[in-house]
Amino acid sequence: MAETLISSEVDLDAMGKHAGFLRVPHSVHDSAYGWIPVPIASIRNGAGPVVLLLAGVHGDEYEGQIALSKLVRSLAPNQIRGQIIVLSMTNFPAAEAGLRSSPIDGGNLNRAFPGDPTGTPTQMIADYIERYLLPRCDYLIDLHSGGTSLFYPPTLLRGQGYTQQEAVMLKAIQDAFDLPYAWVFTGGGGPNSTARTAMGAGNRNWVVSVMAELGGAGAVTPSILAQTERGLRRVLHRLALLSGAGPVPQNRTREMHALGTICIYDRGVFEPVKDIGDDISEGEVSGYVHRLDRPLEAPTEVISSFTGTILCKRPLGQVKCGDVVYQVAADAT
Repeated sequence: MAETLISSEVDLDAMGKHAGFLRVPHSVHDSAYGWIPVPIASIRNGAGPVVLLLAGVHGDEYEGQIALSKLVRSLAPNQIRGQIIVLSMTNFPAAEAGLRSSPIDGGNLNRAFPGDPTGTPTQMIADYIERYLLPRCDYLIDLHSGGTSLFYPPTLLRGQGYTQQEAVMLKAIQDAFDLPYAWVFTGGGGPNSTARTAMGAGNRNWVVSVMAELGGAGAVTPSILAQTERGLRRVLHRLALLSGAGPVPQNRTREMHALGTICIYDRGVFEPVKDIGDDISEGEVSGYVHRLDRPLEAPTEVISSFTGTILCKRPLGQVKCGDVVYQVAADAT
């Protein structure tokens, strides 16, 4: 495979705190020798674990971007042992525009791995993470939210572990992050993963990888941002990267397996009758789609195909065929 065309202003082998840009070449009409600036920071102090922290893989997901920016500003090198590598606006064009996908090439970065070193900007970023950053790392934490179209309660996403050692560490990270919910995948993972996500890239590189869904609706929820910041520091303590006082006592995380989604088949305005955390049964009405331009027409019932608990919800009122309004999960056994 070809070498990357991306260059880094930050020497990841250097000790101390450093920040700059990954330069993603992008020759366009008004900038013939231009490049896209992807912010990167490194905090390194001696030997120890190496963790890659990502946010802004989807540009309209904000809690993680803010939390990582605050973390980088707050940490001094002498507070850690090992290295923290941070990409707070990983798909910079999408993050700058506040969009899920890049306005330059339409790329959804979390569906672009393993990427292409000579492809579109999104594909080049994916390739650089998979082939140049992750092989340096022991751990990956990828921070997301529901973006504009969904809202999640603070939820950790993880696999079950390809090895017993990985399984133990994934559970330890879950306990340290201490979020209300954990979505535990029932399959996938391991070095043979074909997932086109950052977690899939981590698995292919034998990196212990987790993801988090942290709010959404195109906004920032103060309480969820606070849980994100607290959880990150607890995890860094658990991974022996962060020195100082140990983490505060944990709460209880509810482990779930996703069952599926409830979708829309009509165009109109959705009236939900369920909220996050509510139980729902197969065949039960989850809401109604109203055709407001036809006031005498009865709304369409939206029926659940699953029995479980509502894990995420669409916050937008307008819907069309193919939109997801809920995700349903069941307690892990």
